[in-house]
Amino acid sequence: MGVEEQRAGKFYVERDVLDELCLDQVARRRTHSTTPPLKERVKDSLRCSMPKLKRSVLSTLPVLSWLPRYSVRDNGLGDLISGISVGIMHLPQGMAYALLASVPPVFGLYTSFYPVLVYCILGTSRHISIGTFAVISIMIGSVTERLAPDSDFTFLNGTNGTAVLDVTARDAYRVQIAASTTVLSGLFQVLLGMVRFGFVVTYLSEPLVRGYTTGAATHVVVSQLKYIFGIHPARFSGPLSQVYILIDICRHLPETNIGALVVSLVALVVLIVVKELNSCYEKKLPLPIPIELIVIVAATLISYYGNLNSQYDVAVVGEIPRGLKSPSLPDASLWGTVVGDAFAVAIVGYAINISLGKTFGLKHGYKVDSNQELVALGLSNTVGGFFQCYSVTSSMSRSLIQESTGGRTQVAGVVSSVIVLITILQLGTLFGELPKAVLSCIVFVNLKGMFKQYLDIPALWKSNTVDLLVWLVTLVCTILLNLDLGLAASIAFSLLTVIFRTQLPRYSILGQVPGTELYLDTDTYEEAKEIPGITIFRSSTTVYYTNAELYLDALQKKSGIDVGKLLTRKKKRDAKQKRKDEKGEKKAKKENGVNGPNGTVHPEDKVDVEKGSPDLKENRTDIALTDRPTNGQVNWAYEQQWTGLDLGSETGSHGDDAITQMSSTVGEEKRGRSSKTHTIILDLSTASFVDTVTVMMLNNIFRDYSEIDIDIYLAGCQVCVVEQLSRASFFSESIPKSRLFTTVHDAVLHSLRLQGASDVPIYECALDMACTTKM
Repeated sequence: MGVEEQRAGKFYVERDVLDELCLDQVARRRTHSTTPPLKERVKDSLRCSMPKLKRSVLSTLPVLSWLPRYSVRDNGLGDLISGISVGIMHLPQGMAYALLASVPPVFGLYTSFYPVLVYCILGTSRHISIGTFAVISIMIGSVTERLAPDSDFTFLNGTNGTAVLDVTARDAYRVQIAASTTVLSGLFQVLLGMVRFGFVVTYLSEPLVRGYTTGAATHVVVSQLKYIFGIHPARFSGPLSQVYILIDICRHLPETNIGALVVSLVALVVLIVVKELNSCYEKKLPLPIPIELIVIVAATLISYYGNLNSQYDVAVVGEIPRGLKSPSLPDASLWGTVVGDAFAVAIVGYAINISLGKTFGLKHGYKVDSNQELVALGLSNTVGGFFQCYSVTSSMSRSLIQESTGGRTQVAGVVSSVIVLITILQLGTLFGELPKAVLSCIVFVNLKGMFKQYLDIPALWKSNTVDLLVWLVTLVCTILLNLDLGLAASIAFSLLTVIFRTQLPRYSILGQVPGTELYLDTDTYEEAKEIPGITIFRSSTTVYYTNAELYLDALQKKSGIDVGKLLTRKKKRDAKQKRKDEKGEKKAKKENGVNGPNGTVHPEDKVDVEKGSPDLKENRTDIALTDRPTNGQVNWAYEQQWTGLDLGSETGSHGDDAITQMSSTVGEEKRGRSSKTHTIILDLSTASFVDTVTVMMLNNIFRDYSEIDIDIYLAGCQVCVVEQLSRASFFSESIPKSRLFTTVHDAVLHSLRLQGASDVPIYECALDMACTTKM
């Protein structure tokens, strides 16, 4: 094998045809694996050294890798401004999203403090803002309201017999439920991170995540309508609960609190207008206008001096305790009840976090460790759960603010935590008169990004209808089946689409592009021409147990050779021929004339043929097949392609007109493919693995097609596929490794040589370089 360079931009290659055995010799296949044995790998993992210890510590505590090199001059001012901006956003969002979690607003502030500090130490992303998030909050709220409904804390007043709701006891139990769920979800995340299970998020495709968050945003809107209208609808749970809640809200609309509705409308208008101004003048404003904080302060002042709660019955936040809560153990007895919800929260929270973290990592050129992120988020939730926080993840809106205002490290997170801490210790009590309707408006406005995801529908319609179907099914399941069952159903449907895609791949017959060694789909490329007598078959995906039978059916359909029928007819002919031979032998013995060893026919038999005995006339095709031997044997694949043709009454199968008719008919039915198929090449370049069902199928293909004298070759197998075939004892005397070729072109040249090709074609590529291929 050699390469001769002729001139710049052009080269010629001359080499032998390579099957698997020749390739092993030419490429010098390794006899041993380069991967160390399992025993050595275990020893290496247990071996301790200072560099290894240092790497382990830095990977576990990423803060130690960047904090000692932190430059106050380069990063200090940007992190300070960014931290203040994000901290200001934490205040209204923390209190607003606490309503989604069905816990008092102050616990939203706690959730914006403790987990953020933990992530600053353990996280690997420099730009994401950890804290409350609408989707996770509503998932926690669905658990707290299901396990602690208002009906469990309602009792009759002994004086007037009216129903009274014990809000204090209800909120305390809901906080306990939220904290227990958060700790359990955090433990799930930590355990998955420790076993390097960060890849689990790959099963949540982007269309699935976006469809799920859009559906969750619908839950958020429905849950906040009661604060906007100031009504008290009944609570429903389970499938179709959102539909029942909307119906009940419509039933209670005549009871709308006008004061709450007016406050909501004014707050919505102000928030939307100023946020749009922030977007329009983003490049001109040094910092975005903190309209959420301004609205909260203004609404609190108006509510306090206007006595909105006492005079107009507008629901307010209520008393916010000053100071921090002491840590307490979660109620582990609840874990059995909330284990499914906790796992769903863990997976969804991590999926949102890692997708956002990797987006910023790619943009700014640093690596985000998926497993370490899982541990960091898990410990943030676990530690936060001990301080009565609920589950957290990264927020898109706050993360964008943190990046756009100059934040470069997680020092910005520390600064934002200080802002939240000051509010908890000194300023929290001032927001007791804040209307809950204003917090609901803040939630609505911050859902703008999620509702813009409806624009995915036209985009996916143009690009990928399967992804669009996943998006829509996820949205519908999330809305109708609730967040936990909706997530499970969405993941199951998404995996089914993958299975269906592999079950229904595209099967192709390949043809050669003239003048090249390229073999392309004849249905796609007009210049791809099939080689006479050779059928090259390829599947667009891996062949395994779910599509093996479909692969075999497609092979027979595309090649036009029904192996089952041919084998049945061959057996019938063999039996008939055997009976005829026995009858002739008896007749010959009777007439004292026996056929010679060379198989010559008696004159009497020849006369019968020429005269056209009924048996031979009825099976005229048999004679035609016998006259076209392949390697000294009858190629039974011709039979199906010759059936129904008029082969001539006098010359039988030797008539040129009959051959012309056969070629014309087959050409019309099989798009010009030669009827005399002597070789089928299976292109397995798309296969990444083979299972036992595939091995059995390939064995059957070799066996069945060899019985009708068609050669089968494999081409383009990857090394891992060849190794799996060898381990499955696929190769044998009947199927040697010489049936496996490096490329389709090698297999074609080998087949042409066996069929007695007089010369070897030389192909010169009409591209930037020219390639000459010789046998």
